[in-house]
Amino acid sequence: MARADVRTLSLVGVLAVLVLIGGITKPEEFLDTTNLQLVLTQSSIIGVVTVGMTFVIMSGGIDLSVGAIVALASVWATTVATQEYGFAGILFTAVLVGLGCGLVNGVLIAYGGMVPFIATLAMLASARGLALQITDGKTQVVSLDSILDLGERDAYILGVPPLVIVFAGVTVIGWLLLNRTTFGRRTVAVGGNPEAARLAGIDVRRQRLYLYLLSGLCCGIAAFLLIILSGSGQNTNGNLYELDAIAAAIIGGTLLSGGRGTIVGSVLGVLIFTTITNIFALNNLQSDVQQIAKGAIIVAAVLVQRRTSSHT
Repeated sequence: MARADVRTLSLVGVLAVLVLIGGITKPEEFLDTTNLQLVLTQSSIIGVVTVGMTFVIMSGGIDLSVGAIVALASVWATTVATQEYGFAGILFTAVLVGLGCGLVNGVLIAYGGMVPFIATLAMLASARGLALQITDGKTQVVSLDSILDLGERDAYILGVPPLVIVFAGVTVIGWLLLNRTTFGRRTVAVGGNPEAARLAGIDVRRQRLYLYLLSGLCCGIAAFLLIILSGSGQNTNGNLYELDAIAAAIIGGTLLSGGRGTIVGSVLGVLIFTTITNIFALNNLQSDVQQIAKGAIIVAAVLVQRRTSSHT
């Protein structure tokens, strides 16, 4: 059995154990259909961001600005002026802002020669600042029924929330893009050995630009989903999304050094973290304990990665 398959089965096993723990500690609450729908819905927003992050990390890069981009896209898309253009205006604005931020990151890194850590850190600060300036620290409430109705139970399709359906769609597209296209092969090649990829005829700089555009696009989609879920735009949206997305990708088997990773693994990583948070909340455990548990899981995952890499 391939190493990736073993890792995927291991992640499924971890998720199954967590579900078992939740079912034992709080059977009525955890196994309730409403709670399971909530877990999937909460996974959807950070999950979409994680799909884009997986591609970036696989290329040997990093994107610390995803949470701030989600915040900026959500507040820009929920201004009074934007809402006058209705559903399409909000969706288009959120996606456009995400792509714009991704373009800036990509140009600075691919053509400006900036280190991804520095470039995206600068974007994090700038996007957060601009989001705060747009909102003046206030919550921007969405007044469009076409948006708000998507967050209601009446909009569920066969019991599945619309946000989960979008997340599933993004996951499938991401998997196909990585595993069935030249774009995916080039991403792996650039992450594995940029110089060898260049000698093989791959335009490394252009590929990196495309990857940050993809990350920005995912942030724009996530911002739109967050607007549907919360019915508002706030400058505090997307707080620590960058850490959650990176952690989920690492748990899923994506190498921080680039060249290896799977979309399925990253999605399982998202589900594992969201399930842990849900179990802790149902058992009234403090948030600091949750963060400690997440940190321990991340450290364990990195140690496992190093151990497995040293044997290849």
